[in-house]
Amino acid sequence: MIDSAPSASIRLRDLRLVTAHALVAQSQGSAQALRTQTPQQYLQSLIDGLCELSLKDSLTGLPNRRHAGAVLEREIDRVARSGEAALLLMLDIDHFKRVNDNHGHLAGDIVLQSVARTLEACVRPMDTVARYGGEEFAIVLPACQFGFGRVVAERMRRTIESTPIRISPSLTLDITVSIGGAFALQWIRSTTTLWIDRADAELYKAKLAGRNRVCIEEQPDSSVSAEEKSLLFGPLYTPSGWGDLPTPLEPSTGSAH
Repeated sequence: MIDSAPSASIRLRDLRLVTAHALVAQSQGSAQALRTQTPQQYLQSLIDGLCELSLKDSLTGLPNRRHAGAVLEREIDRVARSGEAALLLMLDIDHFKRVNDNHGHLAGDIVLQSVARTLEACVRPMDTVARYGGEEFAIVLPACQFGFGRVVAERMRRTIESTPIRISPSLTLDITVSIGGAFALQWIRSTTTLWIDRADAELYKAKLAGRNRVCIEEQPDSSVSAEEKSLLFGPLYTPSGWGDLPTPLEPSTGSAH
């Protein structure tokens, strides 16, 4: 329970809020809304704004690695409880270093922003596209059956490949990506680290095979047969027929002779 005892009042001028104010005002595009709030509303707006910023990639506007980790934890728990499938895709821009080396980091930023927009257009509202780090993105697809996983990943790959990125009036770049994917283990409580490692292993295979392709881990068979269900959920004790055996003879009290 929250302590309801009155606390000492705090004056805003006693707090060092200049940096927090500037960050939140910049993310909202204006500081005017903050100026019209009561002190309590103002502090709450700063807290909410900083929390949102801590989960967002500043360059692309996508959720960041921290946010992706929380989403993966939630999906692992859901899959373990419900057995419903979920797919993690790890996507890497091919030869991204060449873009920075040949055209500058500003061109690299434009490429990252373009890929981010394209990925967002390829997924459902319930999916999560996050910038995982550098030129790598993580895409979490809840309720995604195995047969649809490769279709979705291929659509992303083809769309990015067929979308020229305009860097300047005189420069347009064609970009490709490699994608690796792994499904969460159904009915099993795994870890985000293991799930990411499995998807990363498939991404490595895609890059090793020549890049600009999709590799998705074969989904392990975690289905439960009817016989296994009877063993798992049946009665703990099944009569064996021993109850039909004759009653043991009473020990003899007479002489053995």
